[in-house]
Amino acid sequence: MKILIVSDTHRNIKNLEEVIKKVEPIDMLIHLGDIEGKEDLIRSMVSCPTHIVAGNNDFFCDLPKEESIQIGRYHVLLTHGHYYYVFTGTAVLKQEAVARGYDIAMFGHTHRPILEIENQITVLNPGSISYPRQEGHRPSYIIMEIDREGEAHYTINYL
Repeated sequence: MKILIVSDTHRNIKNLEEVIKKVEPIDMLIHLGDIEGKEDLIRSMVSCPTHIVAGNNDFFCDLPKEESIQIGRYHVLLTHGHYYYVFTGTAVLKQEAVARGYDIAMFGHTHRPILEIENQITVLNPGSISYPRQEGHRPSYIIMEIDREGEAHYTINYL
């Protein structure tokens, strides 16, 4: 199973279109918020299940602020992250995710890619595909793959 994880497109979907063409076929698309009204367009770009949560800039939309999904054997929390103070670190998000029984917590908001794999929880942020803020400012996304044994593998990718 191959999952494309993106965040923080902020109405600018040109890079997302490029990434989808580059990595297809995919089995799932996850967008972690700040779509700013482009959710229907993003859903129409792929023919697989799509999960999108609201970011702090997604006003007047019907997107959930969080979503709980199952990916293989993994219980996954999708959130934009701003409710968990992720600009100051991932401690609050990790603590809440572990307390609620999640195996993986995915978030956006900071525009910086992160992959932290620990015993109790995996926390990841694909960064921003449109407006990156990490050193080098390269648009980023994550590919999550579930192998034949059901193990998750992650790759942070850059345009």
